[in-house]
Amino acid sequence: MNTEDSKKSSINHSEREKRLLERQAAKLFLQCYGQLTGQRHGSIVHNDPLQPDISTSLAGTSLDLEIAHLYGSAAEAMLLLGKELSDDTYQALRSLEQTDPDHRLLQALQRILHAKAGKLYQSKRVWLVLRNANPLWQRQDFLDHLPLLQLPEQHPFEQIWVVADMHGISGLVALYP
Repeated sequence: MNTEDSKKSSINHSEREKRLLERQAAKLFLQCYGQLTGQRHGSIVHNDPLQPDISTSLAGTSLDLEIAHLYGSAAEAMLLLGKELSDDTYQALRSLEQTDPDHRLLQALQRILHAKAGKLYQSKRVWLVLRNANPLWQRQDFLDHLPLLQLPEQHPFEQIWVVADMHGISGLVALYP
């Protein structure tokens, strides 16, 4: 296999892993949201770039989900993803590791919210779903930091949610509205 074929294979494998994590997070969120509200979701479809990661329906109405994972450190992200991180992600997570542990969750949330707020989507209705991948952060930690959270003034999201743990056991936390 030549170098170009190796790159394509690596990118495809990496993209498949990313999509699998996004799909798992979307499914988990929709199950938790359904338990919370009694609303049922439709099929989960993965989208192309320029659209949110996932399209589905909720109670018969179209809904798009942008998915992100919250990590506490570069090592944690690499362990979960099973791969090398981009330079930008690695630097952001290394910076996060230097933050006081009491403020790390808030800083991680702020970083993702501001990064996602600048995106433009070809969608009428987008929710942001953050899945907590840090086993040290619990649902109560998100609730405790909620009053300190500063959402960007402009963002494309109708709602913003956190799946409070990797398996959805502790439920959801609404960050916005």
